[in-house]
Amino acid sequence: MSLDVYTAATPNGWKITVMIEELVEAGVELPAVNLQSVSLGGEQFSPEFVAICPNQKIPAIVHDGRAIMESCAILQYLGETFPSPLLPLDGRRWDVIPWLYWQAANIGPIFGNKLSYTRYINDASEEQKAHPLTRFAKESQRLLGVLDGQLAQHAYICGEEFTVADIATWCWVRSWKWAKIDITRKPRVMDWVRRVRARPGVERGVAFGVPTDEVDKFSAERRARYRQGGASIASNWALKDDA
Repeated sequence: MSLDVYTAATPNGWKITVMIEELVEAGVELPAVNLQSVSLGGEQFSPEFVAICPNQKIPAIVHDGRAIMESCAILQYLGETFPSPLLPLDGRRWDVIPWLYWQAANIGPIFGNKLSYTRYINDASEEQKAHPLTRFAKESQRLLGVLDGQLAQHAYICGEEFTVADIATWCWVRSWKWAKIDITRKPRVMDWVRRVRARPGVERGVAFGVPTDEVDKFSAERRARYRQGGASIASNWALKDDA
């Protein structure tokens, strides 16, 4: 059966393309992978996509007739369905799964909100944005301290092996400049960001959806386009109050 992946060039989207490429690097035999780019200009609300992902957000996959939504659930599904060191299936899985959910509950929402208030939200005054910007900036630094504590013990978040927890967390932390979250005060975190980026599977995974020369630094045109698209999604006027 094929593995159909519906995604886009965002931190949550890159989690899945990186995971697929890292499974390839691990020597896992995968079914035919069909990558389908979902335009966040409205395609995520189409009946076809909603049938796969009722939450109307990327990424989503369909494998063997089963649709899975939510990026970290997809990482766990792929890790369990296609076994590799990325997700141990013995007792060591509990060294990894809590940190996978730590990313979903902490790094993603906090970094995402900091990014939104920094770059995207334009229907609030600077005074209105001041409190959430301070809050999300401080909490992002606390979370970086938690990450730094893990990296003080070993090369990757859960040990000496690269896992799905690293994939999930790195895909958000790599955008620290865009979100204006300073990670330079944590040299171990900086080293980890570079160490993960140097992996061939990661290299191929983050290349999805962007030109080769913009994998690590978007052009001014693309930044403007992301800013415009992000503003339309983050605006209170654009938010729906019903699915």
